[in-house]
Amino acid sequence: MKVMELVRENIECEQLLGENSIDTVVRADYVVPDTHPDVVEILMLDAKPCIVNKEVMQDKVFIEGQVEYNILYLAKEEDKYGIFNITYASKFANTIDVLGANNKMHCEAECYVEHMEKMILNERKLGVEGIIKLKCEVYKNYEFQIVKDVIGIQDMQLLKNPGTIDKIVGSVDHDLIAKSHIEIPKDKPQIGAVIKCDIILHKKEVRVYEGKIQASAFARVELLYKGKDSKDVAFVEDDVFVSKESDIDGVDPTMDSLSDFRVDAMQVDIKEDDLGENRIVDLEAVIKANTKVMSKNEMDMIEDAYSPAMMLEMSKKNYDLNVMHGHNNCESIVKGNIEIVPDMPKPIEVVMGAGKVCITDKKIVEDKVIVDGLLNVEVIYKVDNERFLNVVNEEIPFSAAIEIPGSKIDMQCVAKACLESIEAVLEGNNIAVKGIVSVSARVNYITNKEFLVDMLPVEGELPKKKASVTIYVVQSGDTLWKIAKRYFTTVEDLTKVNELDDMNGLRNGQKLIIPGRAIM
Repeated sequence: MKVMELVRENIECEQLLGENSIDTVVRADYVVPDTHPDVVEILMLDAKPCIVNKEVMQDKVFIEGQVEYNILYLAKEEDKYGIFNITYASKFANTIDVLGANNKMHCEAECYVEHMEKMILNERKLGVEGIIKLKCEVYKNYEFQIVKDVIGIQDMQLLKNPGTIDKIVGSVDHDLIAKSHIEIPKDKPQIGAVIKCDIILHKKEVRVYEGKIQASAFARVELLYKGKDSKDVAFVEDDVFVSKESDIDGVDPTMDSLSDFRVDAMQVDIKEDDLGENRIVDLEAVIKANTKVMSKNEMDMIEDAYSPAMMLEMSKKNYDLNVMHGHNNCESIVKGNIEIVPDMPKPIEVVMGAGKVCITDKKIVEDKVIVDGLLNVEVIYKVDNERFLNVVNEEIPFSAAIEIPGSKIDMQCVAKACLESIEAVLEGNNIAVKGIVSVSARVNYITNKEFLVDMLPVEGELPKKKASVTIYVVQSGDTLWKIAKRYFTTVEDLTKVNELDDMNGLRNGQKLIIPGRAIM
């Protein structure tokens, strides 16, 4: 007795269910610690929000986070101005609506400062108030089995069509350690206190090899410090390359990857050099990188099947599949001028420029994704008066066009932007700012496909055979497959008996010989 065996394949897919954003108001008052002098003027408020927890719930995503504030301010001691900093932290939480979400789904979330105000309530009390923009993307992951082949039945007829399925091969988390050793040159003051330290991740890259992934990036350390026993401030920087390889089964260089990098923790130690001066900075940071690897699987999918020797019952199911249409990135040069108006202190030297980027809009047009955003710049500069320092800020808009051929306006897209570098220089009475922003986008669309998920032999008599032949006249829409299935023969037999050279070249009215088969 012939035994039919189904060859099955597991399909794991990820689909962008939806994305949304919400504004979260943060507001807090803080008392200046006793170790610090009274506040005369706030120079800069550096707010760094981060997400500490996210939970997908029914039709929504709950996000918890915290904001770390570093406030730089001017104080007056013994009739001299000096710069000081104090740090605070506050928590926030909010819920973002995403229709159809549930607790089994994967979520990616990000946050950034949309607006932040700083206030002096009195010389010993400061206030901060602003808006944190929360964004999330919820992905639906699901698995199902399809019938890939049928074996064990010699005359089983299978109609297969080539198709492509995006499959998740795997994901991996990397911990990259960045170590920086900075020696302060003699033309700069000794370190009295670090008042601002940032790590900017740039030139991020992920390479997929056979069975492993390499994640790498440059970590640019930017350090602003106050001179020892002086009011002077100085800025130093260092660029550190970090890289790590991780094993992941089943990946190869032909596959696509999506990655996310972030600075997770940082420690700064100030040490003495050989002369006993505070001129050594040792910094160590943990950088988290998450990489997801996907492949486009080319496979022949069974569209139809039958056997001249047995009756079969087929089960098919429709699935909505996410198709990764394409992804790309580009760099956008953002330029702007900050005008120093007459009532502002005149700059004599730029100490440092800092910036943050956010996306304000994105849209798909023919063959590309247009991303609009803002570069928020703050520049610290020296002035020739007793205040000795001032800060100006500016929002500079930018737009980037990311080429993704074949993109259509009815597709979905996810876009991200990060600051690669920024510089600020004096040009006359203005401060010229130039930033390089890296913008990435990926475009997806949803397609519906029908898959064969099961096949069973069923009881029942096949049509009786007869020795004579049947002459069949080809009708509109006929194919050799349809005719062979209808008369319980095979395409191979029809081709051979009728001496057909082109299996797809049937024409209306053409007469075919059906060799001794079922009476219909």
